[in-house]
Amino acid sequence: MNFKINWEALGIGASLACAIHCAILPLFMSSLPLFGVNIVHNLFVEVLLLGTAFIIGFTTLWHGFKKHHHRIAALVLFCAGMLLFTINQFVAFSFSTFLLVLPAVALIISAHFLNHRYCTIAKHCHKDDCSH
Repeated sequence: MNFKINWEALGIGASLACAIHCAILPLFMSSLPLFGVNIVHNLFVEVLLLGTAFIIGFTTLWHGFKKHHHRIAALVLFCAGMLLFTINQFVAFSFSTFLLVLPAVALIISAHFLNHRYCTIAKHCHKDDCSH
């Protein structure tokens, strides 16, 4: 049995899970204490989700960079987006969602689309600088 991980799908899935978490959690914020659940603004949960999303997303983009297209732009966009998410966790002000979270989401989605485009264009071209 030959099992192969689709890193692009895994990275997009992690980003999607993070986006769903960020969008739906505020809807349930007022009812969670009724059920004894306190994950709203829980630093451990937030850092765990950010860390997991970063590791999976970066690994996905690194795979595309290293094995296919050798262009760093997608990694830079992704890291900038994750940095904005991280800043939002520790610096809160009235418009932080609009100034930090929305651009972070746009940067991360752009990074995945750019990586996909670069990988599609490369088509495993095996240039002289390829290590595979």
